[in-house]
Amino acid sequence: MAEKTKRGRLGRKPYEEELARLQLELVRLQEWVRAEGARLVVVFEGRDAAGKGGAIKRVTEYLNPRIARIAALPAPTERQRGQWYFQRYVEHLPAAGEMVLFDRSWYNRAGVEHVMGFCTEEEYRLFLHQAPLFEQMLTEAGILLRKYWFSVSDTEQERRFRDRLADPMRRWKLSPMDIESITRWEDYSQAKDEMFAHTDIPESPWYVVESDDKRRSRINMIAHLLSSVPYRAVEPREVVLPPRPEPRGYRRPPRHLQTYVPDHAAGLAR
Repeated sequence: MAEKTKRGRLGRKPYEEELARLQLELVRLQEWVRAEGARLVVVFEGRDAAGKGGAIKRVTEYLNPRIARIAALPAPTERQRGQWYFQRYVEHLPAAGEMVLFDRSWYNRAGVEHVMGFCTEEEYRLFLHQAPLFEQMLTEAGILLRKYWFSVSDTEQERRFRDRLADPMRRWKLSPMDIESITRWEDYSQAKDEMFAHTDIPESPWYVVESDDKRRSRINMIAHLLSSVPYRAVEPREVVLPPRPEPRGYRRPPRHLQTYVPDHAAGLAR
């Protein structure tokens, strides 16, 4: 019997089957990026608890971390605050044959920095003016730039916050900034609208991902990314395992001369 969905949500079985297919395509995309010397930048933005981290995890799960890197920058240092705003992000842009996924990006200035008063009005307005120019330079240089905004409702965001609060494995994800975002919902909405008005441009448009259903949002985002990049299957390099050479008299040192990790798992079988 087919798995039923709950409240219109994507069922686990079709989700896992399609995710596996898409992740295989992501590996093919990675190999094309490597072989062609392409440069791909994917920006993940959205409200707190909108599902950005989960989407990034599924995108990179089977990729080579030397090719597909995640850039999740901490708060700027004192020296970085004295730099051109985009400067520290430029350091993380991909070289030929690389993909970089920004878990939040230069758009911090248009969101949290603006709403929370961490930048001046002049700095904010300068960002809105320069961001499209910056991205135009990236695309003119041949960088493939994709920008995704994960959209979540206020009720679903609060439900996820409460789930995190009740889960000791995920409570660390609930920061003071997350709590503050509840009381500033409309401020963040206005900031997002203003940001889109200035930076949703033909050279680097925003793609909105409805993310109240995490499974559906991951599938939709990955499928769109794959459809937007003109990659092709690359013939895999032939790998031949050599025959194992004949033993030459090596003898392993006695086990008691080395320190082994205790067999904690042995107690689980009792």
